[in-house]
Amino acid sequence: MKKIGILFGQENTFPQAFVDRVNEKAPADIRAEFVHIHQVEQHVASDYAVIIDRISQDVPFYRAFLKNAALMGTAVINNPFWWSADEKFFNNALAVRLGVPVPKTLLLPSKERPTDTSERSFRNLGMMDWDAAFQHIGFPAYMKPHSGGGWKSVYKLESSDDFHRAYAETGQLVMLLQEAVDFTDYFRCYCIGGKDVLIMPYEPRNEPHLRYATEMKTTGEAGRKLLATMKDYVLKLNKGLGYDFNTVEFAVRDGIPLAIDFGNPAPDADINSVGQQNFEWVVEAAANLAIARAKAQKPGQDNLTWGTFVHPSTAAARPKAAAKPAAAKAPAAKKAATPKAAAKESAPAKKSTKSAS
Repeated sequence: MKKIGILFGQENTFPQAFVDRVNEKAPADIRAEFVHIHQVEQHVASDYAVIIDRISQDVPFYRAFLKNAALMGTAVINNPFWWSADEKFFNNALAVRLGVPVPKTLLLPSKERPTDTSERSFRNLGMMDWDAAFQHIGFPAYMKPHSGGGWKSVYKLESSDDFHRAYAETGQLVMLLQEAVDFTDYFRCYCIGGKDVLIMPYEPRNEPHLRYATEMKTTGEAGRKLLATMKDYVLKLNKGLGYDFNTVEFAVRDGIPLAIDFGNPAPDADINSVGQQNFEWVVEAAANLAIARAKAQKPGQDNLTWGTFVHPSTAAARPKAAAKPAAAKAPAAKKAATPKAAAKESAPAKKSTKSAS
């Protein structure tokens, strides 16, 4: 029996629907349930072939548990190692590398020095030329944390005075300064399994429960071209980032979709916000992905998805979990390696030369 688990927090509608759908569709040797965690010991496998992670961004204990589970062979969706390293400024830079348009963006040092640092900690950092920064980005602009989400500590700025007032409130947060995009259309796009894409018209200026209650403004041939372009960009971004379950948001300016927010590895999937039709699509796509990953999962091996920028060592060189000997049997003697085999084992693994783009 292979088990699929979903790890979640306060959300209610998606987890149960996901479990029910998997158990309706999966063969008899695959079952889904809510994840149950009791004692977590280093280098001990979890009970799960696959885990859908919806909460570890808020609970560090869960993130550590998932990394250990992944090491032992669990296919964690999304990759907890990349999710730990992921942040908005790098994502924007990678988008530019992949040919996906994004707003002009600058990285800002924190207003306050991090704890346990002094002026001497910043001898490599020059003074910001704020006038040059404002001229490059323009106003209105947005300032938001370089790593974060949920619209926390996000400021809309109309002037340099607005900026300095807001910047003074940010403390030790590292922030982004980003141009505002005056858009004619806005979309939120699910991408599941790196191949299934759902493009949803979205109005971020509405109240949360009404954000999906809108229609696409661009029509005709221009509309069809826009949809095709966004799908291409969504696939490029998720392939580059290595996310199995993500949403990408686009603001359309002068017919060009700019990727605004595309690191959402635990995106909203509540039926009360996304609506019945979108909810049904997400549940079905997520169930299909989890079942496929359970079938393909190999215990003790790396079953994670990695983006094109992040190249782990080749599968043959990755360390595998050591098999535990049966209690009633003595460990078998290790066969002596030949000189040729020993030389082969000690040779360094070759690095991948595949382009990130």
